[in-house]
Amino acid sequence: MRRPILAFLTDFGTRDPYVGAMKGAALSVCPEATLVDLGHEVPPHDVLAGALHLAATYRYFPPDTVFVAVIDPGVGTARRAIAAQVGDYCFVAPDN
Repeated sequence: MRRPILAFLTDFGTRDPYVGAMKGAALSVCPEATLVDLGHEVPPHDVLAGALHLAATYRYFPPDTVFVAVIDPGVGTARRAIAAQVGDYCFVAPDN
């Protein structure tokens, strides 16, 4: 069985602890996961830019990859997450 792959796309930037905290949380739940950075410099809160980035990259990953996209103009709110299985891939994001 192949190790699970989690691919992360955010608007967090790389000068703060958020990307590392997100990866640490993922590894706490699934220590055998392979973590991949799609990018963390999406313009803040630009959902369309994030969607285009994801659309340009997801197809190059193996089936069953889970994509976690956090581009959230409502950061800090009680926004729920959504998950969608599309073909061979799973996408998780804030419900925005």
